[in-house]
Amino acid sequence: MAFSLRSVLTISRLLVAATFFSACTIVGLFSSSFFRVLPSIGMAGILLTGLSSFVLHGRHYIRASRSHYLPFLLILLLHVGAGAVTSAARMGEYTRDIVLQLPYLILPLGFWLLPPLPARYLRVLWLTLLATTVLAALLSTGNYLMHFDQINEMYLRSKVMPTEPDHIRFSLLITLAIAAGFCLLAHRSVLGKTAVAVWGAVVFLAFYQHLLAVRSGLVTLYVLAGVALLWLVFRTRQYQQALVLAAALVLIPALSYSVFPTLQNKSANTREDMGKVDNIASANNYSLVGRVYSYKVALEVVKDNPWIGVGRADIEPEMAVRYQRDYPNIRPEAYIQPHNQFLFSAVAFGLVGLVLFIIGFYYAGISVWPRYAPLLWAQYSILTLSFLVEYTLETQIGLGFALFFVLLALEGQKPVQGFEGEWRPA
Repeated sequence: MAFSLRSVLTISRLLVAATFFSACTIVGLFSSSFFRVLPSIGMAGILLTGLSSFVLHGRHYIRASRSHYLPFLLILLLHVGAGAVTSAARMGEYTRDIVLQLPYLILPLGFWLLPPLPARYLRVLWLTLLATTVLAALLSTGNYLMHFDQINEMYLRSKVMPTEPDHIRFSLLITLAIAAGFCLLAHRSVLGKTAVAVWGAVVFLAFYQHLLAVRSGLVTLYVLAGVALLWLVFRTRQYQQALVLAAALVLIPALSYSVFPTLQNKSANTREDMGKVDNIASANNYSLVGRVYSYKVALEVVKDNPWIGVGRADIEPEMAVRYQRDYPNIRPEAYIQPHNQFLFSAVAFGLVGLVLFIIGFYYAGISVWPRYAPLLWAQYSILTLSFLVEYTLETQIGLGFALFFVLLALEGQKPVQGFEGEWRPA
């Protein structure tokens, strides 16, 4: 029986299946509102193909070090262990949270057990991200043009145009797609008409990021572009390419600001928002003000529960108690959880848990240092910047985006037998 399965489920076929399920995960990030189960199908498929590869062919390929994958389980264990401090009234929320965090087990285990995906398959997956992001951006742009005045006015009220997925995660996906396209072009992984199409996609997404005008996306885009500029000047000495990039960093925002009302209105709204921070009641209507007071409330929770936190499921009621006590001018419907992943983790798991979270999430990136892995570095940079202003990992799409693309970039670091003749996107 095992022999017949090996002859049918060969390594090459399993790698094709793993690539298909990875593509399902990528597309699923953009379609969760109308095909919610697709990311879960993709993740489950990656685990199934990984287990099948290990059981049927485990002696015929070299797996990457488990140290790249095992630390992610620390984060799942933190969420499981939080049940010890979760109140009885919130056990239902605790159970839902455990289900949400299962990708910390499914994805690292699946990718660790898989044989190395060939470079051409990795290239296809990163191009899938780029193509899907462009399609979603085009659909969003079309909707914007059909509701031009209405959407422009929304930007003056701390709102943005509808996107799929939500605008914050979408803006991060855009930055990663731009980074992926840039890396594929820089390493000549795409040539001819494909290279022209990738160039067009990268330029379009760079302008669309300014049309969307989400602060998280713009900050991550310019930080990555700034680092790329320094790399071209000081590491590779490619001064001509550096000059082109520097010109783009001046021209694109200048043109965008002069053309896109969304960017102009977001800029005006941000200035107004920042000027309201001292007025506590402004937290009811202004997003930046609301975040500032969510940080203050969260720090009070950490001060009262410094070591093991209050548990993920009890953050909302614990925050509400302190909102009512310290900031009665803020209405209950304006209460928000701390928009900072590190502070969120400190509230949920205490300072001990925060340290374990940092080790668990970042160890994979640290462990490959100093090997060359620009996509891995780009994804960790995007995530770290987003962690400063969002609890990125506390939604299905946010966690899927963060973990999947870290592991996909790690795939390019796996040891391979033989010479592939092209860059393994890493």
